[in-house]
Amino acid sequence: MRVWMIRALVVVACLMPAPLAAAQTPIAEAVRADPALDARSRQLIGVIAGSGDFDGYFAPSFHAALPKEKWETVVASMTAQMGKPLAIDRLTAVTPFSANLRVRFERGIVNAQIAIDPAAPHQVVGLLFTGPEMTGDTLDKLAADIRALPGTTGLGIYALGEGAPRLVTGIAPDKAMPLGSAFKLWVLGELAREVGAGDRKWSDVVPVGPASLPSGITQNWPAGSPVTIQTLATLMISISDNTATDTLVSLEGDRLDDFVTKAGVAGLAPVLTTRQMFALKSSANADLAAQWVTSPAPSARRKLLDGNAERLRTTPVDPMMFAGKPSKIDTLEWFASPAETAGMFDWLRKEDGETPLALLAINPGIDPATRSKFDYVGFKGGSEPGVVTLNFLVRRKDGRWLAIAAGWHRNDAGVEENRLIMLMTRALVLLADGPLPN
Repeated sequence: MRVWMIRALVVVACLMPAPLAAAQTPIAEAVRADPALDARSRQLIGVIAGSGDFDGYFAPSFHAALPKEKWETVVASMTAQMGKPLAIDRLTAVTPFSANLRVRFERGIVNAQIAIDPAAPHQVVGLLFTGPEMTGDTLDKLAADIRALPGTTGLGIYALGEGAPRLVTGIAPDKAMPLGSAFKLWVLGELAREVGAGDRKWSDVVPVGPASLPSGITQNWPAGSPVTIQTLATLMISISDNTATDTLVSLEGDRLDDFVTKAGVAGLAPVLTTRQMFALKSSANADLAAQWVTSPAPSARRKLLDGNAERLRTTPVDPMMFAGKPSKIDTLEWFASPAETAGMFDWLRKEDGETPLALLAINPGIDPATRSKFDYVGFKGGSEPGVVTLNFLVRRKDGRWLAIAAGWHRNDAGVEENRLIMLMTRALVLLADGPLPN
């Protein structure tokens, strides 16, 4: 996943489309697992440990969606935190050929869902790892594991109430970090402010603007397709559609810069469109990128953008430019601190009515089992080579609200997104019903 080609980030280690959908349907009577399901489930320990028959264990459809090298990355992230796999502690059949598992590791339990082909040789067609449950886990241990990641990390976990957000735990929570697509939270915020002020309606229809690079779908729509601003905001948040985002950024104009400035987020003004960011990172515009770095004042940067608007608009951008090493992530990015991200979530929660919260909840960013621990989960993440951010707004079953903002970046190599995904799943499990400050 790349910020420029970002897909909606789902906090799971491995998800395959298969009969797992059936696992979500309540069954009134106890179901007995087929012997083949029991056998394949027990074999999972060896496959995770690397001693099993990976090629024979998974069906061809699984291999097509998750090749062995990607599987090994998933497993490495999981075992780095949980230790070696030891046994299947519990198998609860959902259908004769699918089940929920509790997989015991050296340092705790990982919940999983598995589905096999009913036909011999009963290969695994679906596998989903969900929330880890580490033995004796605490927020302090979690923070220590995040600090141990190579590169630079940031974390802010905040309790939200009537007043300002209150820090529960953090790692450099006031230090700005590259956001990737999480900057779209502020685009949503300004849009919601305009609707709340009566300047716009969610049902207002506007034309889709010029195409940006994927992620998303609107870059492939006919030029100028009429859509509501709520449709654009939905696509921007739920699947991180870049063309929808740029349409909204252009629509908001100077008001967006005013919004982020009043919010005190200096690293965001002036707010770049994704297309402008791509163009500035292009080698063809190295001189403009240098000017951007040496002219940090928002007014100077806005002048740079406006004076080179045609050049930036027409710069050819190679989609593969973000498929390799980190590129200018300390100087050309959208920046905000975990505290500022939590503040934006809190503002959306308090000020903007139901629509923004509904949009944030479309893609909750976590597996269904962890999602079910909360009354509400909203999410926006972002990434590019060397950068990943994961940000959640949650309401617990007891009505308490929390904002969780985490990021990890490094200049010398890419980051293993699954490692931060597992860590944030741990955080959410701990926060679902743990003690909070009054």
